[in-house]
Amino acid sequence: MIVIMKAGATKTQVENIIKRVQSEGLEVQINQGKDHVVIGLLGDTRKLQDVAFNSYEGVENTVRISNTYKLTSREFHPQDTVVDVNGVKIGGKENFVTMAGPCSIEGLDQIRECARIAKAGGAQVLRGGAFKPRTSPYAFQGLEEEGLKYIRQAADELGMQVITEVMDEGHIDIVAEYSDILQIGARNMQNFKLLTAVGKTGKPIGLKRGISGTIDEWLNAAEYIAVENNNNVIFIERGIRTYETATRNTFDLSAVPLIKKLSHFPIIVDPSHGTGIWDLVAPMARAGVASGADGMIVEIHPDPANAWSDGPQSLNEKTYLKMMQEVKIIEKAMKEIDAL
Repeated sequence: MIVIMKAGATKTQVENIIKRVQSEGLEVQINQGKDHVVIGLLGDTRKLQDVAFNSYEGVENTVRISNTYKLTSREFHPQDTVVDVNGVKIGGKENFVTMAGPCSIEGLDQIRECARIAKAGGAQVLRGGAFKPRTSPYAFQGLEEEGLKYIRQAADELGMQVITEVMDEGHIDIVAEYSDILQIGARNMQNFKLLTAVGKTGKPIGLKRGISGTIDEWLNAAEYIAVENNNNVIFIERGIRTYETATRNTFDLSAVPLIKKLSHFPIIVDPSHGTGIWDLVAPMARAGVASGADGMIVEIHPDPANAWSDGPQSLNEKTYLKMMQEVKIIEKAMKEIDAL
């Protein structure tokens, strides 16, 4: 349930509602909108009558949210949420943010070179894996803290932000020390204890869609983060597993406008994992911009043929820079369409 206050409701009127909610053993979360304050009620609200709040001064209306995800829903927060990552703003109509870097951090020289390439193309966030969840236990698992130090150094040298994956609760503190955005990988989308734990950090969270995750499951995963009073969620569409085997995953671009319809949190696309084939990345990146995504995350490498992981889907410097030129053209066209 949400309680929508009238435009111009006083601080005392808002506090009266909060006190009443808390007296019922429920928690609250406040959304300060452009014109209205919206008070979200967290807990079992079935015993409450809507009229109990409608009788209070300053209340415009009460709405029962039927979805199991409440704080994540656009009903609770009609305006787009813009996630601010140390000045890099993700979300809203004015910003398209690119995150780029290698699948795995292989060493300081390699991640520095990746950062240089990423920055040259206009990326503002450097990605790279230090803890790598791999299908095979014999595959490279990452450089761990050493890799985190390398990516932080490379990003700082060029004034970039860092996104990297956190795999379990035991890694949260160390990853949070070096990273600006904590990424939850596809395999952990429904690791609810991990979602709760990263939510408590207050840091921006990049939430990848699960390998076979439905939209509803994805939205509810975000709710585990939001309920910890963390409104810095970034959805990442990275493709889902279907019967198709020609590509690594089936890139679900319909998820972009659908998520933007159902939720206020920004969504970016990952055409690298979405296709798994380097020469399909640029067309799907262009399509991602056209679908309304707030940004993208792509894999690049100075020498993809010799990359320690995910070389077949990584762009080299030439193909990355060309893609970024194409993306900027589509981005400009989308702004013109939005202005119609």
